[in-house]
Amino acid sequence: MISLILATALATAGFTTTPLVSLPEPGGWDYLAFDEASRRLFVTRGDHIDVVDVDAAGAVARIEGLKGAHGVALVPLQQRGFVSDGKTDKVLVFDMTTFKTVSVISLSGKKPDAILFDKASGHVLAFNGDSHDASVIDPTQARQIGSIELPGAPEFAVSDGIGHVFVNLEDRNALTRIDTRSGKVDGTFDLAGCKAPSGLAIDSIRHRLFSVCENEVVVITDAASGRQVATLPIGKGADAAGFDSRTGRVYSSNGQSGTLTVIEGDGADHYRVTATVPTQRSARTLALDERNGRVFLSAAELSPAPEGKRPTMVDGSFRILTVSSSPGAGK
Repeated sequence: MISLILATALATAGFTTTPLVSLPEPGGWDYLAFDEASRRLFVTRGDHIDVVDVDAAGAVARIEGLKGAHGVALVPLQQRGFVSDGKTDKVLVFDMTTFKTVSVISLSGKKPDAILFDKASGHVLAFNGDSHDASVIDPTQARQIGSIELPGAPEFAVSDGIGHVFVNLEDRNALTRIDTRSGKVDGTFDLAGCKAPSGLAIDSIRHRLFSVCENEVVVITDAASGRQVATLPIGKGADAAGFDSRTGRVYSSNGQSGTLTVIEGDGADHYRVTATVPTQRSARTLALDERNGRVFLSAAELSPAPEGKRPTMVDGSFRILTVSSSPGAGK
């Protein structure tokens, strides 16, 4: 049914959901990463990365040599990408122009998941779920140069670009802050009312953090003080959040509900849900194209599962969706 609906597009409150490209190979998926300069979307697919030209709406390359791809960090000045491979405790480095593998970095940490590039320190950080630490990588040398112990199990992470990285702690219902110049944790903030935070986004101008939680809320935190600013409802099964600096919108992709929650801010301390956009059940991760005001979502049709088990993906159904908006949408 969802295929027929999306063939003609779903629209609500000025937002429209449409299919972008089909990537029918089997396999799971995790984070999305978008390079606005090259217009390339990097789609993690377990044992490989699909590279999609979003303007041409087609796959242009495939990065192989992985076993459990989770996240992609991009370092544009060096034209290098870094992929966390949770099943091998390694990071694969690829050329952003040719998409060929350049090297593979063995980590001291266990089960790398989230990964990002921090401009202030010039380092790539891979967050290790099993060893509760972050591996610090020198992207020029393509090697690990240090490790940062974390006070819990890390989930998604973001950088403010001026010396701090923030990461959700899933097992502690908390958020921790790393000073990337010293390489040490310099604050941990409780996320009251939040269970198992996963996706995280940042408004670097207003210094606000947006943690999406398993119990269908997003908690908004002051990045400087750790003060909890607001808690708002979202859909079920959120695994990613995004902040569009051009529109000021916050997004939560809710995989079990099959919706995208849109949040607007009235100043730094007042937020409200302005739209709940139908997407597709399973669309839990996202990336933003701020130039065109689009949200990319990865999704697949799911078969019913026996009680207590996860549903399985229908073969050939994996695709990338886009949510776009008209002027004044969600107001």
